[in-house]
Amino acid sequence: MFGPRAAMLTLYGDYVLHRGGEIGIGSLVRLLSNFGLSEQAIRSAVSRMCRSGLLKAKRSNRKSYYSLTNEGHSLLTEGAQRIFQRKESRWDGNWNIVTYSIPERKRQARDRLRLELGLMGYGALGEATWISPYDLTREVKNLLERLNIEEYVNIFSAQHQGGTDPRKIVSHCWDLGKIHQKYVGFLGEYHPKLEEHRRRLENGETIESSECFVARFNLIHEYRKLPFSDPDLPLELLPDNWLRPQATALFNEYRGLLTEKANEYFDSVSRKYRGARRAKHLAGSAI
Repeated sequence: MFGPRAAMLTLYGDYVLHRGGEIGIGSLVRLLSNFGLSEQAIRSAVSRMCRSGLLKAKRSNRKSYYSLTNEGHSLLTEGAQRIFQRKESRWDGNWNIVTYSIPERKRQARDRLRLELGLMGYGALGEATWISPYDLTREVKNLLERLNIEEYVNIFSAQHQGGTDPRKIVSHCWDLGKIHQKYVGFLGEYHPKLEEHRRRLENGETIESSECFVARFNLIHEYRKLPFSDPDLPLELLPDNWLRPQATALFNEYRGLLTEKANEYFDSVSRKYRGARRAKHLAGSAI
């Protein structure tokens, strides 16, 4: 379904970050085993994330605990903002335009610029011209400074004076059909699951906390892919059947239904690992 690193990022971003800030290796193994990940795969992912500067380790009572570094915290915080704070503003008619002429000797920085502009939500109007309906000048300037290519890039704010429908410009710069199909797939998979969850609750059925944890984890893992492929363009620039509002509403409702019991399960697994050593010690003292 997903690799151990992706699962770790989801777990830290949605649970650990908000529930104590650190987690024991035994808890990580137990929680992620729900998704078919082996202990070896999880431990290897933890080691790689420590080497890459995203996690840091702490030893306590012969147990290992892992928390986010400042870099890891920033990565997940920025990701959470992208996922949970979708753009909702109306378009003011202005385009933010980035053009560049970067020499071949700086090809690596040029490729990085293109990648980062796409992640920010810019669309390619031409080979070296990218546009956005949002004013992201500050973000772009920060990127140019990091890449040390300020002298090769120009940023403009302008209005289109031609007779072309803005929606046609959007359809040229972004693959709306591909994005639309991702929303279709998400709604097709999770709308029936939400309805089933509602039905079970209405019938008075008790739903296990572990089941809620797994369902919520999968929901968030799948939904978080959408904001990174959808630039959150203003609705007036999109087709009338655009499904982002429906997908966002479904996600928020289903996540809300699952949250309390999912948190209960996460907390119980975390406490069990922390308390196992103490319980063993007390049992030995009683003998």
